[in-house]
Amino acid sequence: MEIIKDNLRKVHHAGILVVAGTDTGVPGVLLGASSQTELVLLAEAGLKVEEVLKTATINAAKMLRREKEQGTIEAGKLADLVILDADPLTDLKNLRRLHRIMKAGVLYAPAELLQAVK
Repeated sequence: MEIIKDNLRKVHHAGILVVAGTDTGVPGVLLGASSQTELVLLAEAGLKVEEVLKTATINAAKMLRREKEQGTIEAGKLADLVILDADPLTDLKNLRRLHRIMKAGVLYAPAELLQAVK
């Protein structure tokens, strides 16, 4: 793990775009939970919290060449948001504290979405 963290630091310091994105379809990778763990590991590797959050937002949009539509909160961009009950800048684990989810401009309570998939 230390070698992976060291390599990440080297990539980041070289100015190479770091993008969060946990592999899916791999045994043991839990959607959502693995993504949150990945962000915590990026911080443990030395990225500042603001940089970590960018790996999952604007950096991911840039990698997909979708930064004009996604990645930041701006007029004219897709209204897909996660609204939290606590500030992730003070603790990345606050990413687990979902308050509401907005998809295509429609606001949902997390419990509603869980019920819909059952």
